[in-house]
Amino acid sequence: MVESPRIYTSLLRDHLQRHRQIALISGPRQVGKTTVCRSLSDAYLNWDNFDDRRCLLRGPAALAERLHLDQLRAKPPIAVFDELHKYAKWKTLFKGFFDTHGDRVRLIVTGSSRLDVFRRGGDSLMGRYLLYRMHPWSVGECLRTDLPSQEIQLPGEPTEAHWDALWEHGGFPEPFLKRDIRFTRRWRSLRQEQLAREDLRDVTHITDLGTMETLMQILAERSAQQLVYSNLAQEIQVAVDTAKRWIDLLGRLHFGFIVRPWFKNVAKALRKEPKWFLRDWSGLTDDGARAETFVACHLLKAVEGWTDLGFGDFELRYLRDKQKREVDFLVVRERKPWFLVEVKLTNTNLSPSLAYFQDQTKAPHAFQVVMNLPYEPADCFKIQRPIAVPGKTFLSQLL
Repeated sequence: MVESPRIYTSLLRDHLQRHRQIALISGPRQVGKTTVCRSLSDAYLNWDNFDDRRCLLRGPAALAERLHLDQLRAKPPIAVFDELHKYAKWKTLFKGFFDTHGDRVRLIVTGSSRLDVFRRGGDSLMGRYLLYRMHPWSVGECLRTDLPSQEIQLPGEPTEAHWDALWEHGGFPEPFLKRDIRFTRRWRSLRQEQLAREDLRDVTHITDLGTMETLMQILAERSAQQLVYSNLAQEIQVAVDTAKRWIDLLGRLHFGFIVRPWFKNVAKALRKEPKWFLRDWSGLTDDGARAETFVACHLLKAVEGWTDLGFGDFELRYLRDKQKREVDFLVVRERKPWFLVEVKLTNTNLSPSLAYFQDQTKAPHAFQVVMNLPYEPADCFKIQRPIAVPGKTFLSQLL
């Protein structure tokens, strides 16, 4: 497996040149955070390393000594701190260290997906960090690893090898780059086991891990479906509030994510349950669910990436009304509908829901993304009527 450059290397390099704040890197387990961050660092400390842990526990002064911050430097050294979520007082440590030594060092703090769970608590680091959310490989990242100057890129054709690897193995770096189906199956199983046994145990007080694993198994089979909490609660025999809390936690741990319905400007809207999507589409056996999840993960990477890059405030939603008209996704920019996306494997006959909801929401664009259409070298964002677009073309224009 050959390491390949990633867009997050460019993103972090840009951050380190332009900002003094701590770069806080959040993302799923095994998405490549440590690899990217270490490639940029002058010093690397890991909480799991006994010597590094002793240094961290001694406080900011010991840390400054370890990093040789009293020496003359042409530019501040870059220090990466990994697995810091395992130290209960890590935020207090970094608040003191940053306030005292922040002008002499550039800091990157990363770890497993659990770091983002802790970040949501009382935030003593407010104003001292910028958050970047790392995602698996995408069609856009296969084509470009430089930072974009705007949200939408010109289309480019992904190679058949990249496209097939993304579809078959998913976008997580190890299986995507290795491209060995037996390895991918074993990697996927181990990742889910580690998340269920280690991550959940470390950040929660859930004692019934067996029932939680059952819930994960159910959710793994229901990507791209609506979540009916009462039915799920009944299946695993827990209270509805417990099921909601557990699904929220699995979202924070990046096992999957939910997409909520959009209500504004839609006549006769029905407040329905959110839709659930896995972070790794490679294990889905139903091609329709895999296609919708594939596109959902690309759209989530785009909206979170655009937000983190400062292009604006973006959201990913979906649409459904009382007449059961539905569009798979709606991307919202600055609280205004921007473009609609309906995902199909093969059908190029336009869904009438696209035109209906485009009229309702006044979104400038409405795309029916068809996965098996051949690539077209045309900018689909120049069209403002509902249109069928090859998946390769549409996804190539995103991050």
